[in-house]
Amino acid sequence: MAPSTEQDELFAAHRPMVFAIAYEVLGTRADADDVVQDSYLRWAGVDPAGVRDPRAYLATIATRTALNAIRTVSRRRESYPGPWLPEPLVAEADDPEQRLMMSEQLSYALTVVLLQATPEQRAVFMLHDVFGLPYPAVAEALGKSQAAVRQIAVRARTRIGAADRSASSTREGAAALEAFQAAVGTGDLQALMDVLAPDAVLLSDGGGKVVAARKPILGAAAIAGFLLRIGRTPTPGARVGIGPLNGGQGILVHAGDRLELTVAVEADGQGRISGIYLVRNPDKLRGPARAARL
Repeated sequence: MAPSTEQDELFAAHRPMVFAIAYEVLGTRADADDVVQDSYLRWAGVDPAGVRDPRAYLATIATRTALNAIRTVSRRRESYPGPWLPEPLVAEADDPEQRLMMSEQLSYALTVVLLQATPEQRAVFMLHDVFGLPYPAVAEALGKSQAAVRQIAVRARTRIGAADRSASSTREGAAALEAFQAAVGTGDLQALMDVLAPDAVLLSDGGGKVVAARKPILGAAAIAGFLLRIGRTPTPGARVGIGPLNGGQGILVHAGDRLELTVAVEADGQGRISGIYLVRNPDKLRGPARAARL
């Protein structure tokens, strides 16, 4: 049965939410796109007149579909070489639909932290803490009792810990990112050390396709040395700038129209960088000129 115009309009209105739930549970654009497509097909077979709350209904479909895909996704990552990081989301600057989709995303740093939680914890956090669904709706989406999802929510917040999505944290992160870019770009060791927290951690995802650190780099001194060595051998013709990355901003490095590297950072309460996330795996980098529609 073909969906009605009303169904299409309702799905379009909530598509950014469906994608965001799927992406934050699964961590890649392709897997999230599959969930969006499956959710649309399931929604097309429903009579919208019998749906009391389309937003909660679509969130339920997206959550169950994403959680069902976890086992397959997890098997693919068991033999991943080096640190696995979520696929960065970079939208075309002149594409309003992609901009709308990006507006529903968490910051890249928070996505990294969230993906360290269990799939159910990610789902509950997205449904309740991000999209504001009441616990009865979250419980129905996961097929659990309200008491169980409340416990899962507490565990999710504990795992996420100090990750902060407040406006002040966003401003501190933007300022730290600019200072970080300037220090690396000029090769200023002292400026870089000043912006890094002493116990900072750097993760680099090359996917075994390009050179990248196979283990986390720990501590400001080790990170500064690593980054300045990279800075001394820049990619010919590279363009480096700060641009939209997931639900915030990051450093984007292009060679021509090809996206070569994304850098996201996490700032602590003192405005120093405590986490740095580099993605170089070409399979995860889709430059704006070639990006699939979110």
